[in-house]
Amino acid sequence: MIEPSFWEIFPDAEIYFLHLPIIDNHHDNTKEAYLNELLKKATQEAQYFLPDENFSQNDVIQEWRQAFSKFKTKKGARSSIEALLKRANQGHEFQSINPLVDLYNSISLKYAVPCGGEDFDKIAGDFHLGKAQGGEPFFPLGADTDAPALPEEIIYYDDDGAICRCLNWREAQRTMLTEETTEAILVIEAINDSQRSRAKEAINELKQLSDHYFNISNSSIFSLTQSSPKHSID
Repeated sequence: MIEPSFWEIFPDAEIYFLHLPIIDNHHDNTKEAYLNELLKKATQEAQYFLPDENFSQNDVIQEWRQAFSKFKTKKGARSSIEALLKRANQGHEFQSINPLVDLYNSISLKYAVPCGGEDFDKIAGDFHLGKAQGGEPFFPLGADTDAPALPEEIIYYDDDGAICRCLNWREAQRTMLTEETTEAILVIEAINDSQRSRAKEAINELKQLSDHYFNISNSSIFSLTQSSPKHSID
Protein backbone atom coordinates (compact mmCIF):
# COMPACT_ATOMS: atom_id res chain seq x y z
CA MET A 1 0.00 0.00 0.00
CA ILE A 2 1.17 3.54 -0.75
CA GLU A 3 0.15 6.10 1.87
CA PRO A 4 -1.56 9.45 1.09
CA SER A 5 1.53 11.23 2.45
CA PHE A 6 3.52 9.97 -0.54
CA TRP A 7 1.00 11.22 -3.12
CA GLU A 8 0.99 14.66 -1.49
CA ILE A 9 4.61 14.99 -2.63
CA PHE A 10 4.51 12.95 -5.84
CA PRO A 11 0.93 13.02 -7.20
CA ASP A 12 1.97 11.87 -10.70
CA ALA A 13 4.13 8.97 -9.56
CA GLU A 14 3.62 5.35 -10.52
CA ILE A 15 5.39 2.56 -8.65
CA TYR A 16 5.80 -0.74 -10.52
CA PHE A 17 6.13 -4.11 -8.84
CA LEU A 18 7.17 -7.57 -10.03
CA HIS A 19 6.27 -10.52 -7.82
CA LEU A 20 8.39 -13.64 -8.25
CA PRO A 21 6.73 -16.42 -6.20
CA ILE A 22 9.10 -19.40 -6.54
CA ILE A 23 12.75 -18.99 -7.53
CA ASP A 24 16.20 -20.42 -6.90
CA ASN A 25 18.50 -17.42 -6.47
CA HIS A 26 21.71 -19.36 -5.88
CA HIS A 27 24.70 -18.65 -8.09
CA ASP A 28 24.92 -20.95 -11.09
CA ASN A 29 28.40 -21.05 -12.59
CA THR A 30 26.96 -22.05 -15.97
CA LYS A 31 25.01 -18.76 -16.10
CA GLU A 32 27.70 -16.44 -14.74
CA ALA A 33 28.88 -15.35 -18.20
CA TYR A 34 25.29 -14.52 -19.17
CA LEU A 35 24.81 -12.25 -16.14
CA ASN A 36 28.18 -10.57 -16.64
CA GLU A 37 27.31 -9.85 -20.26
CA LEU A 38 23.94 -8.39 -19.27
CA LEU A 39 25.65 -6.01 -16.86
CA LYS A 40 28.35 -5.09 -19.36
CA LYS A 41 25.84 -4.33 -22.12
CA ALA A 42 23.60 -2.36 -19.75
CA THR A 43 26.58 -0.26 -18.63
CA GLN A 44 27.20 0.67 -22.25
CA GLU A 45 23.50 1.46 -22.83
CA ALA A 46 23.49 3.70 -19.76
CA GLN A 47 25.76 6.13 -21.57
CA TYR A 48 22.69 7.32 -23.49
CA PHE A 49 21.53 9.01 -20.28
CA LEU A 50 24.92 10.66 -19.69
CA PRO A 51 25.36 13.07 -22.63
CA ASP A 52 26.64 15.95 -20.49
CA GLU A 53 30.27 15.75 -19.36
CA ASN A 54 29.17 17.37 -16.10
CA PHE A 55 27.64 14.32 -14.44
CA SER A 56 25.33 16.24 -12.10
CA GLN A 57 23.74 18.15 -15.01
CA ASN A 58 22.35 15.09 -16.75
CA ASP A 59 18.55 14.99 -16.79
CA VAL A 60 18.10 11.77 -14.81
CA ILE A 61 20.42 12.98 -12.06
CA GLN A 62 18.70 16.36 -11.86
CA GLU A 63 15.20 14.84 -11.75
CA TRP A 64 16.01 12.61 -8.81
CA ARG A 65 17.99 15.23 -6.90
CA GLN A 66 15.02 17.57 -7.21
CA ALA A 67 12.72 14.75 -6.07
CA PHE A 68 14.87 14.11 -3.00
CA SER A 69 14.75 17.83 -2.14
CA LYS A 70 11.00 17.55 -1.57
CA PHE A 71 11.21 15.44 1.58
CA LYS A 72 13.44 14.94 4.60
CA THR A 73 16.57 12.94 3.77
CA LYS A 74 19.75 11.88 5.47
CA LYS A 75 22.59 14.17 4.38
CA GLY A 76 24.14 12.90 1.15
CA ALA A 77 21.30 10.50 0.29
CA ARG A 78 20.87 10.00 -3.46
CA SER A 79 18.62 7.83 -5.58
CA SER A 80 19.99 4.37 -6.32
CA ILE A 81 20.02 5.16 -10.04
CA GLU A 82 22.45 8.03 -9.45
CA ALA A 83 24.85 5.65 -7.71
CA LEU A 84 24.68 3.19 -10.63
CA LEU A 85 25.02 5.86 -13.31
CA LYS A 86 27.96 7.39 -11.48
CA ARG A 87 29.81 4.08 -11.59
CA ALA A 88 28.93 3.64 -15.27
CA ASN A 89 30.10 7.18 -15.99
CA GLN A 90 33.43 6.43 -14.32
CA GLY A 91 33.91 3.28 -16.39
CA HIS A 92 33.58 0.83 -13.50
CA GLU A 93 32.70 -2.79 -14.19
CA PHE A 94 29.78 -4.26 -12.26
CA GLN A 95 30.51 -7.50 -10.47
CA SER A 96 27.88 -10.17 -9.85
CA ILE A 97 26.09 -9.98 -6.49
CA ASN A 98 23.38 -12.59 -6.92
CA PRO A 99 21.13 -13.37 -9.90
CA LEU A 100 18.14 -11.24 -8.82
CA VAL A 101 20.25 -8.20 -8.02
CA ASP A 102 22.24 -8.62 -11.24
CA LEU A 103 19.04 -8.77 -13.30
CA TYR A 104 17.49 -5.66 -11.78
CA ASN A 105 20.78 -3.73 -11.86
CA SER A 106 21.07 -4.43 -15.58
CA ILE A 107 17.53 -3.12 -16.12
CA SER A 108 18.14 -0.12 -13.89
CA LEU A 109 21.18 0.86 -15.95
CA LYS A 110 19.56 0.20 -19.32
CA TYR A 111 16.48 2.33 -18.61
CA ALA A 112 17.93 4.76 -16.03
CA VAL A 113 15.24 3.96 -13.47
CA PRO A 114 15.63 3.17 -9.75
CA CYS A 115 15.18 -0.54 -9.09
CA GLY A 116 15.17 -2.46 -5.83
CA GLY A 117 14.02 -5.73 -4.39
CA GLU A 118 12.98 -7.41 -1.16
CA ASP A 119 12.83 -10.95 0.16
CA PHE A 120 9.06 -11.35 0.33
CA ASP A 121 9.17 -13.96 3.10
CA LYS A 122 10.98 -11.53 5.41
CA ILE A 123 8.45 -8.70 5.12
CA ALA A 124 6.47 -8.46 8.37
CA GLY A 125 2.81 -7.73 7.69
CA ASP A 126 1.92 -5.26 4.93
CA PHE A 127 4.44 -3.53 2.66
CA HIS A 128 4.04 0.29 2.72
CA LEU A 129 5.53 3.36 1.09
CA GLY A 130 5.04 6.73 2.78
CA LYS A 131 6.38 9.31 5.22
CA ALA A 132 8.19 8.01 8.27
CA GLN A 133 6.97 8.90 11.73
CA GLY A 134 10.62 8.95 12.73
CA GLY A 135 12.50 6.34 14.69
CA GLU A 136 11.51 3.32 12.58
CA PRO A 137 14.35 0.84 13.17
CA PHE A 138 16.70 0.29 10.26
CA PHE A 139 19.88 -1.76 10.03
CA PRO A 140 21.64 -1.26 6.67
CA LEU A 141 23.92 -3.90 5.20
CA GLY A 142 27.01 -4.35 7.32
CA ALA A 143 25.81 -2.14 10.19
CA ASP A 144 25.97 -3.15 13.85
CA THR A 145 23.88 -0.26 15.11
CA ASP A 146 20.41 1.04 14.33
CA ALA A 147 20.13 3.95 11.86
CA PRO A 148 16.45 4.86 12.35
CA ALA A 149 14.41 6.74 9.80
CA LEU A 150 13.99 10.49 10.14
CA PRO A 151 10.58 12.12 10.66
CA GLU A 152 8.90 12.77 7.27
CA GLU A 153 11.52 10.81 5.34
CA ILE A 154 9.99 8.78 2.50
CA ILE A 155 10.52 5.10 3.29
CA TYR A 156 9.34 1.62 2.44
CA TYR A 157 8.34 -0.05 5.70
CA ASP A 158 6.51 -2.94 7.33
CA ASP A 159 5.39 -3.85 10.86
CA ASP A 160 9.00 -4.29 12.04
CA GLY A 161 10.43 -1.00 10.76
CA ALA A 162 12.01 0.58 7.70
CA ILE A 163 12.80 -1.63 4.73
CA CYS A 164 14.37 0.95 2.42
CA ARG A 165 15.15 4.57 3.30
CA CYS A 166 14.81 7.69 1.13
CA LEU A 167 12.78 5.88 -1.52
CA ASN A 168 15.30 3.44 -3.00
CA TRP A 169 18.48 4.89 -1.47
CA ARG A 170 19.54 2.34 1.11
CA GLU A 171 18.39 -1.23 1.74
CA ALA A 172 17.78 -2.93 5.10
CA GLN A 173 19.80 -6.02 5.83
CA ARG A 174 16.68 -7.67 7.24
CA THR A 175 14.80 -7.97 3.92
CA MET A 176 17.57 -7.77 1.34
CA LEU A 177 17.77 -10.27 -1.50
CA THR A 178 20.22 -13.12 -0.90
CA GLU A 179 21.00 -16.44 -2.51
CA GLU A 180 18.54 -17.98 -0.02
CA THR A 181 15.63 -15.86 -1.30
CA THR A 182 12.87 -18.02 -2.76
CA GLU A 183 10.13 -15.39 -3.14
CA ALA A 184 10.78 -11.78 -4.08
CA ILE A 185 9.13 -8.47 -4.81
CA LEU A 186 11.02 -6.14 -7.19
CA VAL A 187 10.25 -2.43 -7.43
CA ILE A 188 10.78 0.27 -10.09
CA GLU A 189 9.96 3.91 -9.32
CA ALA A 190 8.70 6.67 -11.62
CA ILE A 191 7.65 10.17 -10.59
CA ASN A 192 6.76 11.83 -13.94
CA ASP A 193 5.54 10.97 -17.43
CA SER A 194 8.92 10.39 -19.08
CA GLN A 195 10.06 8.18 -16.23
CA ARG A 196 6.75 6.30 -16.30
CA SER A 197 7.23 5.36 -19.94
CA ARG A 198 10.71 3.99 -19.27
CA ALA A 199 9.66 2.29 -16.06
CA LYS A 200 6.82 0.44 -17.78
CA GLU A 201 9.20 -0.89 -20.42
CA ALA A 202 11.73 -1.71 -17.74
CA ILE A 203 9.39 -3.74 -15.53
CA ASN A 204 8.15 -5.73 -18.52
CA GLU A 205 11.69 -6.54 -19.62
CA LEU A 206 12.64 -7.39 -16.05
CA LYS A 207 9.76 -9.87 -15.98
CA GLN A 208 10.95 -11.44 -19.23
CA LEU A 209 14.52 -11.72 -17.99
CA SER A 210 13.41 -13.17 -14.66
CA ASP A 211 11.00 -15.66 -16.23
CA HIS A 212 13.73 -16.83 -18.58
CA TYR A 213 16.53 -16.98 -16.02
CA PHE A 214 14.53 -18.75 -13.32
CA ASN A 215 12.45 -20.79 -15.77
CA ILE A 216 9.12 -19.70 -14.27
CA SER A 217 5.75 -18.71 -15.71
CA ASN A 218 3.84 -17.50 -12.65
CA SER A 219 5.42 -14.08 -12.04
CA SER A 220 3.13 -11.05 -12.08
CA ILE A 221 3.35 -7.29 -12.56
CA PHE A 222 1.21 -4.62 -10.93
CA SER A 223 1.54 -0.88 -10.44
CA LEU A 224 0.24 1.58 -7.87
CA THR A 225 -0.93 5.15 -8.55
CA GLN A 226 -2.75 7.81 -6.58
CA SER A 227 -6.07 6.51 -7.90
CA SER A 228 -5.11 2.90 -7.17
CA PRO A 229 -2.75 2.84 -4.18
CA LYS A 230 -3.36 -0.73 -2.92
CA HIS A 231 -2.78 -4.27 -4.16
CA SER A 232 -2.94 -7.63 -2.41
CA ILE A 233 -0.60 -10.53 -3.16
CA ASP A 234 -2.06 -13.94 -2.42
